[in-house]
Amino acid sequence: MQIKPLSNRVVLKNVEAEETTKSGILLTGTAKEKPQMSEVVAIGPGEVRDGVLVPMTVKVGNKVITSKYSGTEVKIDGEEYIIVKEDDILAIVE
Repeated sequence: MQIKPLSNRVVLKNVEAEETTKSGILLTGTAKEKPQMSEVVAIGPGEVRDGVLVPMTVKVGNKVITSKYSGTEVKIDGEEYIIVKEDDILAIVE
């Protein structure tokens, strides 16, 4: 099954959280924070403002940082995704 977002929505897949700290300490499952970095899997066509289509800034494959509790979590074919508005994306990581 494929997800095709509408308007200015973006489908994201979380990037795996680090299991060890930089100093080498192994983190347990409860010590890991919800990851805020995700990869863009699909984008909508953009938002129509004053009759003009405003194209999306992000592209499929970009790694992005989102607001901590933004979006709607969905599970499709055993994979977990988050659907957010483009406005909830704070930065593109290069």
